Amino acid sequence: MRPFLFSLLIIFSCSFSFAQKKLIVLGDSLTEGFGVAKEAAYPAVLEKKLHEAGKKEWTVINSGVSGSTTASAVTRMKWLYKSKPDAVLLVLGANDGLRGLKIEDSEKHLAEAIEYSQKQNVRVILGGLYMPPNYGAAYTGKFKKMYESLSKKYKLTFIPFVLDKVGGNPKYNLADGIHPNEEGHKIIADNIFQVLKGEL
Repeated sequence: MRPFLFSLLIIFSCSFSFAQKKLIVLGDSLTEGFGVAKEAAYPAVLEKKLHEAGKKEWTVINSGVSGSTTASAVTRMKWLYKSKPDAVLLVLGANDGLRGLKIEDSEKHLAEAIEYSQKQNVRVILGGLYMPPNYGAAYTGKFKKMYESLSKKYKLTFIPFVLDKVGGNPKYNLADGIHPNEEGHKIIADNIFQVLKGEL
C-alpha cells in the first residue's frame, strides 16, 4: 500500500509542478501572429520548444494585440497579471517607431511597464526591435539604444533583436513586408529560445 501511495504522490507532484509557471508575451500584431494561424505564431512555437527542452512546467501565453503601442503596456499588465504570471516577455515599440512617435515617450512607457512588473514580482524579459533604415540614422540609432539602455538600467534578460534574420527579409515575411510568415515566426521563436533556454 505504501509504495502505491508514494507513486501517486510523485505523479501528483510532477503534474502540479508542470502547471505552475506562466510566461506572458506582451506585444502587438507581430506577437499576435497577424496573417498566420495562432498555433504558428512565435509564442506557441516557443512554448513547444521549451517543452521539447524539458521545461514542461512553462505555459506561454500569447498576449499580442494588433496596433498596440508602448502606451498600452501598464494598463494591459494590470489586467493580465490577475492570472499571476511568473514572467513577461515585453515586445512592444514597433508601432511607436512606425508611427514616428517620440522615442522619449516610448522609453518612458516601457520604463513604467518594467517598474510595474518588478513591483508585482513578475520577471521582465525585454525584446528589442529595430526600425528600417529609411527612418534615418538618427532615429533608428536612438530607437535601438532605447532597448539597450532599459535592459542595463533595470538589469533585464535582454534579446537584442527578436526579428533577427527575419526583419527586412522577404523570404520570411508576408507580402506587406512587415509581418512574419510561418517560417519567420519559427526563426523568431528560436531567437528567443536561444536566450531563454538557460534563463527559465
